[in-house]
Parts: sequence; C-alpha cells; structure tokens
Amino acid sequence: MPRLLILLLVVTLVGCGDAPVEPAPDPEPDTPVFTTPDVEPAPTALRRLTTAQYHNAVHDLFGAGVVVPPGLEPDVEDGGLIALGASVATVSPRGVEQYETAAYSLAEQAMATPAVRAAIVPCSPAGTDDEACARQFVESFGLRVWRRPLDGEEVSILVDIVLEAARVRGEFHLGLEYGIATLLQSPNFLFRQELGKNGTFDNYEMASRLSFLFWNTTPDEALLAAAADGDLSSDEGLRAQAQRLLDSPRSRDGVRNLFTEIYGLHALDSLSKDPTLFEHMSPEVGPAAREETLLGIEHLVFDLEGDFRGIYTTRTTFVDRKLASIYNIRAPAREGFGQTELPEDGIRVGLLGQVSVMALASHPVSSSATLRGAYVREKVLCHEIPNPPSNVDTSIPEPTPDAPTLRDRVTQHLEDPNCAGCHTLMDPIGLAYENFDGLGRYRATDRGAEIDATGVLDGDKYDGPAEFAEVLFEHQDTGSCVAKHVYRYATGHVETEGEREVIEDLSARFAASGYRIKALLLETVMSPGFREAGAPR
Repeated sequence: MPRLLILLLVVTLVGCGDAPVEPAPDPEPDTPVFTTPDVEPAPTALRRLTTAQYHNAVHDLFGAGVVVPPGLEPDVEDGGLIALGASVATVSPRGVEQYETAAYSLAEQAMATPAVRAAIVPCSPAGTDDEACARQFVESFGLRVWRRPLDGEEVSILVDIVLEAARVRGEFHLGLEYGIATLLQSPNFLFRQELGKNGTFDNYEMASRLSFLFWNTTPDEALLAAAADGDLSSDEGLRAQAQRLLDSPRSRDGVRNLFTEIYGLHALDSLSKDPTLFEHMSPEVGPAAREETLLGIEHLVFDLEGDFRGIYTTRTTFVDRKLASIYNIRAPAREGFGQTELPEDGIRVGLLGQVSVMALASHPVSSSATLRGAYVREKVLCHEIPNPPSNVDTSIPEPTPDAPTLRDRVTQHLEDPNCAGCHTLMDPIGLAYENFDGLGRYRATDRGAEIDATGVLDGDKYDGPAEFAEVLFEHQDTGSCVAKHVYRYATGHVETEGEREVIEDLSARFAASGYRIKALLLETVMSPGFREAGAPR
C-alpha cells in the first residue's frame, strides 16, 4: 500500500495543530490544597517527546525487546533543561522522515513478534475485513499510544486504514502494521498535548503530566483508568495516583532523568579530554562518571530519604575500577559499581568533588575556574550570570614565571573592569576546586606552585572544597534552587511573574520537609502551577 496514501490519511486524521477532541467533559476540580494568592497560570504549549521519553514510551507499548531505530530528531535544550526545550521544539522535514521510518519499523517488529502481537491485539480476526476487531484494536491500543480516548471520527479513519491495508496485503495483521505506524507518526503521540481548557487540565492531560514527571514515560493502564473515572480532578485522587507512581521502583528512573537534566549529565556521554594530558582518560570515563552521580542521588533520595543538600557534602559514593583509579582509592567491587566511603581527612566530598562535575566544568586541556564557578552559580544556586560584552576578551592570561597558577592569572584578569563584574561571581568559586585537574584527579600544585583554594561565597569564608561544600549546604539559595529546577522540569517552562509565589511556597514546603525530594515532587504536583492552565501560546 503506498505510504503516500497513509501520510495523506494521517494529515486528515490529526489536522494541523488542532487540540485533540475531548471524549467527555471532566468534573470541576476541587479546591487545590495550595492557597497561594493571585496565581496567574502560565500559557501552555505542545511539548515534543524527548528522545528518552520516545524510547521509554515505545518500550512500554511494545515491550523491551523492540529495537528503536537510531537517529531520531535530536533534543533541544533551553534554559539548561531539555524539558524546557521540548516546549519550543518542532519537527524538521528530516525529522518527519526519521519518525516515519521508526514508526514502520516498530509496527513491523510488533506484528512479527507473537508475544507482542498477543499483548496489544485484543481479538482474533475472522478475516481481512473484520471491522469489529479492527475497531476494537484501534480503540484499545490508540488509547495507550495517544494517552487519551480517540473520538469517533479518528477511530473510523484508522479502521479504514487498517482494513484497506489488510485487503491490499492479504493479511489482517499486516494491515494492523499501517494502523500502528499511523498512530506513531501522529502529533498526538509525538507531542504531549497538555493544553488545558477553561483554566484547567482534563483528566487525561493530568495523567500524562503525572506519568512523564514521575516515570518519564507514557501513562500505564491504571493511570488511564483513573483518568477515565475522573479521579485526577480531586485532591485525594490526584495525590493518591502521584503517591502510587512515586512508590513504584520506576520512579527511580524518573528521578535519574530529572537530575540528569538539572546537572547537565547527558553531556558526559560525549566527554572529550586530551588523553596526552590526562592519562586516565578513556571513552568509559564519561558514562561511568554519570552513573556515579546518579547512583548517589538515587541512594540519597530513595534509600536514605535524606536532606538533598547533603548531595554536596556526602563522602558516600559509588565507583567502578576506572573511577577508583582516578580517585586513588581501592575499588569496592571487581566488576561494576560498588558503594564506598571517601577518606574523612580528604578534600573530595559530594557532587562537586566528582569526576562528573569537575570534568564537565573544565576545558578539554585544562581546568577552568570560570566554568566551575558558573556551574555552581547557575545549576546549584540558580543565580543568573549575564553574557559578556561582545567586544571583551574573556581569555585568561597565559602562565608566566610570575603568575604560574590559575589563581595568579585570574587575579590579573580581574583587574580589567570589563571582566571583573561577572568573573568575581564565578572565578573565586572555581578556584576552590583547583586541587582537581580538568578530569577531576587530585593535585597539590599547579606548575610547581602550591594551590591556594581559599575564598568567600556571598560573605562566607572557606578553605578548600570540603569547607566550600559546608558553606554551600547552608546557603539560603541551595534548597530553593532545587525547588525551582523541579518546578520548571515538571511544567515545561520558566516560571512567569504570576507564578513566583508558587515557587516561594514550594521552596518553603521543601524546607519544612527537611529538603526531601519525594516530598517536593508531591507538593509540586499539588501546586496550582502544575494543575492550572493558561491560554495556549
């Protein structure tokens, strides 16, 4: 059956930017548990599935055995988060072709695998023209794929596609391949259509928001059933489903993705360092460093349910043999990762002492006080660093006999009044970590001169990374920054002026919980910023 016909039918089916038709009006939501005054809901927008969400959704629909073709439309990062980029991302002409290729490949795999076919086809066809079975499949599987019930016209068009393809190809299940491919190419699958109506999200939109926040994937059958029953319109029903998702082991994957985005850890998969300068560098270092950080976060959030600010001060970490060699400690396991305690008298503590951050916030050939300071300001404290003027030389002076260390050269750099305003915010922080080279390995000297790691962060003095971590733990913006990141990730946008009180309320609740991430996630779901919808932009 010519694919052009299928594509024309897809266009007819999904329209051009129209919001999906609601199967039935939802009941009015109860009064939210938050009482933040004067909240103005932010405009809503379509959010394209990220690469991770596409893979997760496909595996939930068809099983872990299907192979997702490589080379899909790349993610877009905005404001430091892929979750924000998803709200502004479109699909290029090349991306349309890639999604089409993936859709047909996945459909073919599904129908060629007996176990998958049995799981998603709820009936046994009587022949190639079994309209009842085709309709039953479209309604049941379409609900899973599009995360909402299909309306009558949508069902009819898809049934026609299935039956016509089955007639041409001479087999019912071969016809279903075209129905599946049509569902997977639709904007109703590729975009999260959480646009809201009359100031609120309907139950199916809320199910999608919950599932992608907690599991980073499409809603499961229990969540879709709760949406069908109208449970997500009430405080009790919404919190119950949020708690169910959070209690599931799958929420670990969601939290891992959350902090992968917050800390920019996806960049570690393509980490590049000069191996002639860093003898421990290898292709395995970046992914291993990413896993160390995520295992530590997972341990703190789920196993300990501890104060999240402790991620900056903890001496507990998880390393493999490669990372152990960089840290110059004994590997806790012969294969894979094992938990270990860093030396109590050492300066390496917490997230900022790990290879992940030290290597990311450095140059390929050297460390960088500026990059490391900017990392802390922007990702840990949520402080904004203005861009430098276009005509200003931002490079650090080269080493000289009189200025061998980075601190010496930064001091010279800060004498330029055009640079001092911004670099004073960043460089002193980065200098606290100069005992770690561009890969994160300890060093006592820089070009033969002893490293001075003292400094002041917003009025609080420190001497070295361990003391800096304690200062950071107590900083007034450390906890509130986590709350802000989580809110942005959950809602897919930077908070508007009308939402600032919601952020302040969430920050206060986060602090009252003892800075527990699980509590913050639940409070975010119950906040008006997550539940209320402005007009689509």
